[in-house]
Amino acid sequence: MSRSKRWYRSRTLWVNLVVLMLAAAEAQLGMLKTVLPGQPYAWLAFGLPVLNAALRFLSTTALTVKKP
Repeated sequence: MSRSKRWYRSRTLWVNLVVLMLAAAEAQLGMLKTVLPGQPYAWLAFGLPVLNAALRFLSTTALTVKKP
């Protein structure tokens, strides 16, 4: 039997949600320009794939929408 976990237990999905909220906040409020040097979207475009790759290497179980 394969191991799986519910989708809401995924660190990768939570990180992506936080980055999505940061990008939306930046688009509306411009709040990251005061914290990050350069272009905030460049930081997000570089950082998100790096974070996703790191979390992918840590992943050991599949995701499921239904109860495992």
